[in-house]
Amino acid sequence: MSASNRAKLIEKLHKALKKNYKVPPTQPSRPLLEHVLYASLLEDCPADLADEGMAKLEQDFFDWNEVRVTTISELAQVLGRLPDPIRAASRLKGNLQAIFEEFYTFDLDHLKKENLGKAVKKFSEMPSMSSFVLGYTIQHGLGGHSIPLDYSAMVVMLVCGIASTSEASTGKVPGLERAIPKSKGLEFCALLHQCAVDLNQNAKDKTAMQTLVAVDKNAEANLKDWLSSKKEARKRAAERKAEEKEAAREKAKAEAESAQRAAMEAAAKKSASASRRTKKAATQPSAAEQAAAEQAAAAKKAASKSKSKSTKTSKAKSDKPKAETAKPKDSSTKTSSTKSGTTKSSSSTKSASSGKSASKSTAKKKSSTTADAGKKPAKSKSSSTGDTKSASKKAAKKSSSRKLSKRKPR
Repeated sequence: MSASNRAKLIEKLHKALKKNYKVPPTQPSRPLLEHVLYASLLEDCPADLADEGMAKLEQDFFDWNEVRVTTISELAQVLGRLPDPIRAASRLKGNLQAIFEEFYTFDLDHLKKENLGKAVKKFSEMPSMSSFVLGYTIQHGLGGHSIPLDYSAMVVMLVCGIASTSEASTGKVPGLERAIPKSKGLEFCALLHQCAVDLNQNAKDKTAMQTLVAVDKNAEANLKDWLSSKKEARKRAAERKAEEKEAAREKAKAEAESAQRAAMEAAAKKSASASRRTKKAATQPSAAEQAAAEQAAAAKKAASKSKSKSTKTSKAKSDKPKAETAKPKDSSTKTSSTKSGTTKSSSSTKSASSGKSASKSTAKKKSSTTADAGKKPAKSKSSSTGDTKSASKKAAKKSSSRKLSKRKPR
């Protein structure tokens, strides 16, 4: 839709609203915080019920900090006459909490003196701040130009053809602030809010339908289409919710079955391990038997140690006489060797003396033979042969004695 056509429709709507509704009295001057709280109650709610809820809050609670720390259910009981008390209570509490966390105080009047853009930015960043509450705060509290639109007012814009479905989903109507000047903003918002709330509470309200038809002849058909689409959307949402619930139930059932299966498997494993332990305990000896077996093994080890010690001592004892007997043998061998040495030396001395005597005797005999050669030549020959025989015998004895002296004892 072009901006000019939209502006014409907005002007027609303003004229129809002025014709069918009366302008309410102006709101009393309030602190900036109370404008935020009043807008939280006024959204999709008649002005008289919002005034009543605000008065009850000021009467039942000591200050706004007490309202901030009160539960949503208690606030909903206080705001029970509102069309949707739970949603209004959650908006009120959420905005109070966000303001306290942002400024650490409930005195916000200093924001009126500051730049409008900074204050709007701070309010718009609060999570519970809706577009209607922000627009109302800008218009009434900060003195800016804004047209607050709640859900009911957006339905009026949609049925009159001023806004499309995509634009209505954003909560803003392009060119609305340009079509309605700031001087007429408060009046237009008050009249539009009356018509929107009446249509929201009763879709067949005559005054509201007369106003919408004055803007667009197809407004009634558009409203029916919108209501049917809303009904279908609710049906689809309910079906989707039921499907999600069923899927969650099936998932929970599957998880429960898997958990039960896992528990059964764990129990089976536990029983199997317990049976294995019992079998192992049955095959293994008891603690007393094991202690007795250990004692027997220790006794056996001690006996084997004592036996090995006794065998070692007996071997040592048996080796002592052997060593002693070996010593006399050695001494005997030594004595025999000494004896053989002495015999050797004696035999050598004897042989030497015998050699000397033999040489002497031979010399004597030679001399005697030479002396007596002339006298008895035959006798000397026989005597010489006899002497040679005796000398050979002595030499044989000497050699045999040498052989005997060289032989070592066994």
